Amino acid sequence: MVNNGSLSYDHERDGRPTELGGCTAIVRNLRYDTFLVIRYVKRHLTIMMDIDGKHEWRDCIEMPGVRLPRGYYFGTSSITGDLSDNHDVISLKLFELTGVRTPEEEKLHRDVFLPSVDNLKLPEMTVPPAPLSGLALFLIVFFSLVFSVFAIVIGIILYNKWQDQSRKRFY
Repeated sequence: MVNNGSLSYDHERDGRPTELGGCTAIVRNLRYDTFLVIRYVKRHLTIMMDIDGKHEWRDCIEMPGVRLPRGYYFGTSSITGDLSDNHDVISLKLFELTGVRTPEEEKLHRDVFLPSVDNLKLPEMTVPPAPLSGLALFLIVFFSLVFSVFAIVIGIILYNKWQDQSRKRFY
């Protein structure tokens, strides 16, 4: 997930609303370590994994157009969502990849202020509706009471007419 600080991880749906992509790997009760490589080069995010212990990398996610600004943090978690399980993050090795950039690429990289992904609209935070003002609340309660009294009066009138009709019997 790419987050600009306004999104929260949805634990009930395992982050589905904000995920960029994902893959599944069976890593429970293995006798060897599993590895994950996260590579970000020139707005291209690639995630590969080695779950067989053979040092053969399998593609997981390849996402072009990821814009990550400088000065932010890289985070990882071993939380699994609803189900409880034990996953240990043993180590992180971070390397800065240096590459030759053209002046246009350097300008584009400098202009990134918030994390984002090209051609992907992340859900926005929903703003709760403003509470009703005192006048609006008063009017709603007042007209509800007037309608209730009106309905009760009409009901009483109809009931009395029905009672009068039921008393008149022709023998």
